[in-house]
Amino acid sequence: MIGIMVAGGVALAFAVLGTPLLIRWLRRHGIGQQIREVGPPVHVAKAGTPTMGGLVIIVATILGYGSACLVDRSYWVRPGAVAVLAVVGFGLVGLADDLIKVRRQRSLGLNKRLKFGSQVVIAALFAFLAMQWAGASTRLSFTRLDFPGVQLGKVGWSIWAVLIMVGAANAVNLTDGLDGLASGSAAFSFSMLSLVGYWQFRHMSIYHVPSALGLSLLAIALCGASVGFLWWNAAPAKIFMGDTGSLALGAGLAALGLEMNLQLLLPVIGGLFVIVTLSVIVQVISFHLFKRRVFRMAPLHHHFEMKGWPETTVIVRFWIMAAIFTAIALGTFYGDFLTVARIK
Repeated sequence: MIGIMVAGGVALAFAVLGTPLLIRWLRRHGIGQQIREVGPPVHVAKAGTPTMGGLVIIVATILGYGSACLVDRSYWVRPGAVAVLAVVGFGLVGLADDLIKVRRQRSLGLNKRLKFGSQVVIAALFAFLAMQWAGASTRLSFTRLDFPGVQLGKVGWSIWAVLIMVGAANAVNLTDGLDGLASGSAAFSFSMLSLVGYWQFRHMSIYHVPSALGLSLLAIALCGASVGFLWWNAAPAKIFMGDTGSLALGAGLAALGLEMNLQLLLPVIGGLFVIVTLSVIVQVISFHLFKRRVFRMAPLHHHFEMKGWPETTVIVRFWIMAAIFTAIALGTFYGDFLTVARIK
């Protein structure tokens, strides 16, 4: 319990105190967000807002998790270290993308193929290290290792892990379009994962996740970092996380889900991110096949902005959706636990 308090507390404190320092540094060097010309008109006023705030989230997460491990070395686990590498790796891809946008003074960053290829390489490296070094199971899982327990094999699980990680990273990236939307929604997901990790630790005979407590600490560190950053990212945002933060958070969500054997539950845990991503897919397919748009603008949150909803209204209502999905996921997990416990 002390470890959880340390991990979350240190990450939260660093994000709250460190973000304004980064804001001042970014302003001093003229590093600001470029706004898409095709975006909602009200977003034009946000041009020049400091970006790349995801750097604070990444550092805060590392410090939070690292501090807990210093309190008790048993908290340090290989799966946690591999997940941190995934967060940093995807964060670096996002950082490169953000830097190009700033230097070229436009909203387009890395070449799409290079950006996607880099994500695939990092995700593949994660999958390899997770299996070969951290001992990740190659079974398909929902709420626990033996449910449904289909053996994917090393190759199959690697492909599966890459799809989940790249998909989750880009889903959070697509959701990061309004002040505080992605950071607030991610905080709900990570708080749920922290609770689940602790529960898995207390019921090891059911879940068979030896590193559950360490992963729980990493989840609460990511939650604390997201909430601390949200203090400055809430509307009207003083800083944006940029791709640096959104890709890192998405990678962290996927890494924890994979290593905690919650792969099939992830779409529920991050239900809001899934809906936002589906809105983009539907829009693209509809336009290319029928030359018609289903939404006034995609991703989905911009559709409601174009309908006249105030930005804060969209954000709060989407946060409510994120909280509901988190509650459903937690209820599903606990309901399955009660079923298994009753049988045993």
